[in-house]
Amino acid sequence: MPKLDAVDHRLLAMLQKDSSLTTKELAAKVNLSPTPVFERVKRLEKHGYVKKYVAVLDAEKLGSGLIVFCNITLKEHSQSIGHRFVEEIMTIDEVTECYNISGDHDFLLKVMVKDMKHYQDFVFNTLGSVSNVGSAHSTFVMAEIKNSHAVPMHVHFGNGQ
Repeated sequence: MPKLDAVDHRLLAMLQKDSSLTTKELAAKVNLSPTPVFERVKRLEKHGYVKKYVAVLDAEKLGSGLIVFCNITLKEHSQSIGHRFVEEIMTIDEVTECYNISGDHDFLLKVMVKDMKHYQDFVFNTLGSVSNVGSAHSTFVMAEIKNSHAVPMHVHFGNGQ
């Protein structure tokens, strides 16, 4: 993929803000005709700049309004143990994000559940059945201030974004 130009950056910024924009709407915002914009977007998708398109749902309305960040420390450390932990975590629906981190803990999980009772069941029965978990430290979200999946675009443009 050739180096991204200013139009590519603008398209990516617009798509991550609202992926439902049509090719025609994108084209109008970058002052190009729809065909080259369509080709650019397809090229950005093909080269992995756009991983996927998703709808952001209202967790509260769907019964998963309690967000918990859970720091996990493994009992033992080896490549096979780490891989097994990751494979098991990938199958758990309540875990919406998982990061391998540095510091006092090994992994940071973002867990979304209905309420405290659901989280207690999750810890005892679901997380408790994952092999090699040594400890879990939970932090409960009281209010969501900012939740963005946007990648910061380091190239800044005028008001047209």
